[in-house]
Amino acid sequence: MDMEQHISRRIGVIGTGTFGRALAKRLVHSGYDVIIGSRKPACRILSEYDECLCDVQLTTITECVTLCEVVFVALHSEHFADTLTPLTDIFTDKITIDVSNRDSPSSKTSNAELLQSLLPTATVVKAFNTTSAYVMDNDIAGGSRKIFIASNAVIARDRVSNLARDMGFGPVDLGGLTSSRRMEAYVTRLFPEWKMPVLVTCVIFGIWCLYTIYDYYIVYTYSYDQLFLTVLNMPICTTAITLMALIYMPGCFAAFMQMTYGTKHKPFPKWMDAWLKSRKQLGVLCFILIMAHVLMSIMLISPANYGSWFHSTAVTIPANLTHDLHLPMKTVMIWKGEAASLAGIVAFILLCLLATTTLPSVSDSLNWREWRFVQSSLGFTMLCMSAGHVLIMGIPGWMDAGFPKVLTFFSFLSLILPVSVVLMKLILLLPCVDKYVSKIRKGWERNTRRLHTNTGSTDERHCEEGM
Repeated sequence: MDMEQHISRRIGVIGTGTFGRALAKRLVHSGYDVIIGSRKPACRILSEYDECLCDVQLTTITECVTLCEVVFVALHSEHFADTLTPLTDIFTDKITIDVSNRDSPSSKTSNAELLQSLLPTATVVKAFNTTSAYVMDNDIAGGSRKIFIASNAVIARDRVSNLARDMGFGPVDLGGLTSSRRMEAYVTRLFPEWKMPVLVTCVIFGIWCLYTIYDYYIVYTYSYDQLFLTVLNMPICTTAITLMALIYMPGCFAAFMQMTYGTKHKPFPKWMDAWLKSRKQLGVLCFILIMAHVLMSIMLISPANYGSWFHSTAVTIPANLTHDLHLPMKTVMIWKGEAASLAGIVAFILLCLLATTTLPSVSDSLNWREWRFVQSSLGFTMLCMSAGHVLIMGIPGWMDAGFPKVLTFFSFLSLILPVSVVLMKLILLLPCVDKYVSKIRKGWERNTRRLHTNTGSTDERHCEEGM
């Protein structure tokens, strides 16, 4: 019994590269007996790389596979054929874990499927390919701790899942070996879900920048000394509140579409589906811009830059000869400055709370109702407070300017989308509308009811004809 337990704790690693050594070290720290197989064991001295590998047995690949039930293949895929094919017989019934990756994704085959074709009697498992050697070797390193696992053998997937847990990782079972194509494609991606949100943000920011240049340097004559903070702060904050509206707008559109369709089962258009899936990325970009706006505003907030926020007073020096000398001064904030600041602070705190709940460590601790409350209810409140912040700043100027000049104000233009979203949300919150949407999202279908009614009438007509 002890001998069987010892064999089950014996793990083989083929390959003495960076990842193979990191894998062996992690296994040793997890209590496993590790044997490393190399094509040239006599030329390798593991202790030169890490003292923790001093007691690890280094041998030939043949002996490593023979002695172990579970074997990691830490080789590049181009070496599979010449290194492993001659050893096909000794791989029979061995759980063979492929950790390799491709240079470019492929929808036709994967390295794991290639390995399975070269070793048909082995049980190939794809795993550990999404973890770097640095994360494997360092407990405090950043990076994902999830280990995706794919294999055609359920028992092998379970065995590797337990192995991953012992090593301090979280296994995720993806099913059959064809899932290894997605696993290998995953590590070749470079922020694919960020491309469209970043492009949209850049376009919106560019539009606001052009309008800012027109307003500040063509309509008015601002000093170029104010370009880097005072002027740049305007397109940053207007882009941020525009993105904020774009985050919550697709949810409203989705509800109206479902009411129009009369069912939740009809898929959304592709552009709508992509918009819904990009909300998190838009939220992160919005948070970054808001942070920049807050820091810039803190540096700029003074009577010189926000004169309408402060009380005006003057010091008068009596004249000795001709006339008095008046020195105008700004003192404490008036209601506009304090109200706008309070609304902005509350909105920023809510935005920080929303950003915090997107962290995996926080979101994993929330149930669905809690997460939805924060992201939906508090998010909508944050949008209202942000709109209120802009509204308080803009209304006094609107009243002085009048129509149609007010249509050119930044505060007015930047509120068009947020106010539209707020109005749509208020419509959806009406009891009759909310009840109808909830009924659809619980599975009720308007066309089904109509079909049942028509079918019932037909059946009744047949019954009457039969009588």
